[in-house]
Amino acid sequence: FLHYTTRQGLASNMALHIYEDKAGNIWFGASRYDGKSFRNFTTKDGFPSNSIRLLLEDKTGKLWFGAQGENMFVYDGKTFSVVKNKDGKAFKNVWSIIEDKKGNIWFGDVDGLWRYDGNSFTHVSQKGAYAIIEDKKGNIWTSSESENGQGWALSRYDEKSLSNKKPTVAVITNKPMIFGIMEDDKGNIWFGADGVYRYDGNTVTDFK
Repeated sequence: FLHYTTRQGLASNMALHIYEDKAGNIWFGASRYDGKSFRNFTTKDGFPSNSIRLLLEDKTGKLWFGAQGENMFVYDGKTFSVVKNKDGKAFKNVWSIIEDKKGNIWFGDVDGLWRYDGNSFTHVSQKGAYAIIEDKKGNIWTSSESENGQGWALSRYDEKSLSNKKPTVAVITNKPMIFGIMEDDKGNIWFGADGVYRYDGNTVTDFK
């Protein structure tokens, strides 16, 4: 193991999000590693925030940034712009963001789950999303607070209804808290909560 810290140039020893861009650079928040050295971006470089938490590079090459407790913004190669909904309100404290196969951007902020189709934002759910993935069938999976406020829910948004203003959603299970989600080669959904769980389409199996 190679241990990278601030001594090697990392901006912070707290690495909450790791992302590889199309050029092969590895990002840890606002620290970019090119295979040889780290470049740390701050407001002095034009960034709207010094608290970058996550990053997504979409199919058009735009970079989407989420900041700890601050506004989400996008970089188009020339300028940074704060992302706002149709009412002019900025999206704040974004925890997760993905781009689906059709090019839609999905993200969760303090006001819930959102979908951006390249032209407009749709408020899909009042509940935000700590984790978001798209499975092989095109369904969207999220982890978020339960509707009744009792713990967290693993939810699946049906692929056939994703273009609807309110897609069809099924709550698969509830746990005290749900963090990472992934799909394996066989289509099983794995997620971390108070232990590790696997959902095979019918049954949730608990691996303590």
